[in-house]
Amino acid sequence: MLNLSQTQKQTLRISPSQIQLLNFLQLSTLELEEHIKTELEENPLLEEVSVSDESDDFDKDDKDLLQGNNSDYLDWDEYDDDTPNYKTQLNNYSSDDDFYSAPIVQQISWRDDLKEQLHVLALTERQQLLGDFIIDSLDENGFLKYDAEAIADDVSFTNNIFVDTPDVEDIIKIIRQLDPIGIAASNLQECLLIQLDHKREEGQNVDLAYEIVLNNLDDLAVRNYEKIMRSREICTDKLKEAVNLITSLNAKPISEENTSSILVKDNIIPDYLVFFDDNRIEVSLNSNQIPPLRVNNSFQDMLQGNTDKAATNYIHTKVSAANWLIDAIQQRETTMLKTMRTLVKLQEEFFKTGNVQKLKPMTLKDIAEIISMDISTVSRVTSGKYAQTPFGTIHLKDLFSGGIFTESGTEVSNREIQQTLATLISNEDKNAPLNDFQLADLLAQKGYPIARRTVAKYRDHLGIQSAQLRRVL
Repeated sequence: MLNLSQTQKQTLRISPSQIQLLNFLQLSTLELEEHIKTELEENPLLEEVSVSDESDDFDKDDKDLLQGNNSDYLDWDEYDDDTPNYKTQLNNYSSDDDFYSAPIVQQISWRDDLKEQLHVLALTERQQLLGDFIIDSLDENGFLKYDAEAIADDVSFTNNIFVDTPDVEDIIKIIRQLDPIGIAASNLQECLLIQLDHKREEGQNVDLAYEIVLNNLDDLAVRNYEKIMRSREICTDKLKEAVNLITSLNAKPISEENTSSILVKDNIIPDYLVFFDDNRIEVSLNSNQIPPLRVNNSFQDMLQGNTDKAATNYIHTKVSAANWLIDAIQQRETTMLKTMRTLVKLQEEFFKTGNVQKLKPMTLKDIAEIISMDISTVSRVTSGKYAQTPFGTIHLKDLFSGGIFTESGTEVSNREIQQTLATLISNEDKNAPLNDFQLADLLAQKGYPIARRTVAKYRDHLGIQSAQLRRVL
């Protein structure tokens, strides 16, 4: 038999508008600018408030008052004022002012640079075609991972011409003479040997370094200096001289060091501005490029006497979308400022000094409880956001960290422990680096009782190699 029953339960459902608002909070400043620009193009009832519009709102009574207060100077032509005209203009700039602008640097990729070097050589059209193909076949580090036979087959098939393997080998030899030295090497060992050959041609003595790279590269990678000295029958001073020469070479033909003048990283646009005002820490949003918005009141004239239902629905839809966007921007600014001010208050010592060791343990939950908001909301207004401070631009994510209790019972941030760990490693004896067990003991002596595994995790996070790989002669 079927039984009917009645139950009562409470559920939480998020409306589509709430989901849209949460996603809106997650936008960065640059993304918000693009979003507003798109809305202005798509919504005819949304408009940007210009400076002239704001000046038009100037109260007429105030104008009359100004005219009354300056009745002695009604004839403005006779009024002599030494103030330059440009200082009374809105932008307060003189037409003669010369503002510095960064020069535009011509951008060229390292592949194009290699092709330019190749094309100035006395090569046939066929050789230049083959050289361009080889350069395009290099990986992002400048290594050539394909053998000459495979390249010859690819060129023959792609360009419908017959290319023999010796032809490819000849062009590879030519490319390896281009700058940077070591380009088109097949691996690290060959790259180092090509650079050592180049130094030998310049008159340097590279015989020992050449032998070590050729026969003991794996031992050198793990800092097994004793085995190298036994196999090469050399003393420590000779080995140190050869190792210094090898470490001066480029491990990769193309690296950040030799492409810094070619590749330009995108500038980070901060979302928050943190500054001092009368010894107080103030917070503001970087919203200079975000224009004030308003709903175009002309829609009221459109609705009067309009009997077209479709047109009326369209206008109401666009008006609702415009009002929602204006309210969402305001709510976003309020939430972001409320969150950032709380964050700055909790990390006041850090923002005063810029010292990482002043960071206190802090989680998203700590902020959420203070401002009475959900953790997901705090996450959205801090995730992927940056703040410009007097000591540089910081990523807000770096301010959140767990902590441990020291032997004195004080809770310290993981950042403080990592900073102490980095200091210990920087001050160690490089001939006998500290291993993770020794580092854990030293941290414990300083009041940070952490396990060896935690030391290894912090070391990897800081990008510091193990003790064996930090060893030098």
